[in-house]
Amino acid sequence: MAGSFRLVVAVTCTLVLASACQGLEVGYYKKTCPRVEAIVRDEVKKFVYKNAGIGAGLIRLVFHDCFVQGCDGSVLLDPTPVNPQPEKLSPPNMPSLRGFEVIDAAKDAVEKTCPGIVSCADIVAFAARDATYFLSRFKVKINMPAGRLDGRVSIASEALNNLPPPFSNITELINSFATKGLDAEDMVVLSGAHTVGRSHCSSFVPDRLAVPSDISAWFANILKRRCPANPTPGNDPTVNQDIFTPNAFDNQYYKNVLEHKVLFKSDAALITTPATAKMVNDNAFIPGWWEDKFAKAFVKMAGIEVKIGNQGEIRKNCRVVNYGRPNY
Repeated sequence: MAGSFRLVVAVTCTLVLASACQGLEVGYYKKTCPRVEAIVRDEVKKFVYKNAGIGAGLIRLVFHDCFVQGCDGSVLLDPTPVNPQPEKLSPPNMPSLRGFEVIDAAKDAVEKTCPGIVSCADIVAFAARDATYFLSRFKVKINMPAGRLDGRVSIASEALNNLPPPFSNITELINSFATKGLDAEDMVVLSGAHTVGRSHCSSFVPDRLAVPSDISAWFANILKRRCPANPTPGNDPTVNQDIFTPNAFDNQYYKNVLEHKVLFKSDAALITTPATAKMVNDNAFIPGWWEDKFAKAFVKMAGIEVKIGNQGEIRKNCRVVNYGRPNY
């Protein structure tokens, strides 16, 4: 098993579409804050080694950030009297989105060394990259471009409108990713992040456990024992998205898809067309294939609609816009 972790995947902006990077640069802070990536990695390591679920949360956090207003840290903004409903309070994010405390800790550590230099949006991207690195047991190493600015707009309804729900079919998934400049293969590859993390029962009950269903009877029985038939806010347990290797960032997810042992309709949808089914099969059985594809797609996703110039700012506190700026 140890030998299987020797592969290291390194990806930079030059290996993906130039348009995805939008002026981002690997080593962006090498002169202004040369230790920033090491500082963020140390903070992520502290949290992930205590709780692998936090790592899964950080990976999900960058996806939920980038699909709404672009990769600009807008998901981090807290409610204010001016804006009582920011993204983080939207149903796709609350209460399941995790990792905010890691971003706070990393930002505090960075500010002590390089005040006013590093954006929260870049810290989110670095933290997700580092969580991937640790959960993959150092197998996936991504050179993450930086240079994002923090946005000033965060609206809960935009999360509902932009984040693909877990009941999406294959056409809806492909279209949702296409609007962000990502193709069908990017969608299939990035879906592999469901190999880690947990989900509330309400995200798939009762639809996925109804009869008839494509879900494995064996897996359905396990879920029925762990989930109430009608989850409520007061009774909505969580279950591992990957029952076999829940804390490992690996390609087991794709084997689960093929065996009909996945939670969401959107997971099961990946094998409903010949083209995407082939991608699933390749990711499941070609050694190193998915890790390489994921690293490239991850860099591409982390470049969605980044803000530059007067479009954004460097927040002093990741949870609030800078003084005198609107948060709406």
